[in-house]
Amino acid sequence: MNVDRLAAILKQAAQEEIMPRFRRLDEGTVQTKSGAFDLVTEADVGAERVITAAINAHRPDVLVIGEEAVAANPKLLDTNLEDRIVIYVDPVDGTANFAGGLPLFAVMAAVVQNGEPVAGVIYDPVGDDVLMAEKGCGAFQIFPDGRAIRQKFADPVPLSEMGGLASTMFLPMEQRTTVMANLAKVKMLANYRCAGHEYRYAAGGNVHFMMYAKLMPWDHVGGALIMREAGAHVAKFDGTPYHPSDLSGGLLVASDEESWTTLRHEVFTV
Repeated sequence: MNVDRLAAILKQAAQEEIMPRFRRLDEGTVQTKSGAFDLVTEADVGAERVITAAINAHRPDVLVIGEEAVAANPKLLDTNLEDRIVIYVDPVDGTANFAGGLPLFAVMAAVVQNGEPVAGVIYDPVGDDVLMAEKGCGAFQIFPDGRAIRQKFADPVPLSEMGGLASTMFLPMEQRTTVMANLAKVKMLANYRCAGHEYRYAAGGNVHFMMYAKLMPWDHVGGALIMREAGAHVAKFDGTPYHPSDLSGGLLVASDEESWTTLRHEVFTV
């Protein structure tokens, strides 16, 4: 599917279903799923409906797997990715931020063809710009006026000078305690509760590493492709490549393989 058309579909959904509700959510329109930080709003449901319908109208042969559809039918994650095109959709990434009125949320989509990621799109409804990548073509930030800026992940620095983004809440408690202590070895750590904005920030060369313990395809398939196209080294905790069907095993992103290995041994010893 054409990546520009996909970006336009995400933008349309944001304009119709998300932004009119930002800081205007009525009482009772925010629901809890698995916990206090796992929320769903009418904006999530409406945006996913619009995105799915628009993709199906253009490409009825494509299977769309959205976060909210999987919440209703978890068996969708068992889909065989071979010999087909699948588009994973996160209609509102960072729902807790959105529901809390914080302008750090994104709309994300990833295109997988025959089991391999071929495109990733992250749309920022507040800034009205897009981060996108196609396999082998580099990663770009596209602004409303048409400007396109090629993205480059940060150059390597020593461990003590590294700044990064890490989500530790899904690590088992014993491992989380170790990792949190080890993170004192780096210079800066942040977590924006929105993978979409974290990938956007990293693509522009603003951090030296990223770590995620929980892998859901709508959160990371597109972002991981964008990171690779921006020049980063991306692998699961065991050093193997990350694939769209992987739901566990963690994800570590770094400036290069040497930095990745240092972080894995010195910080993320899970």
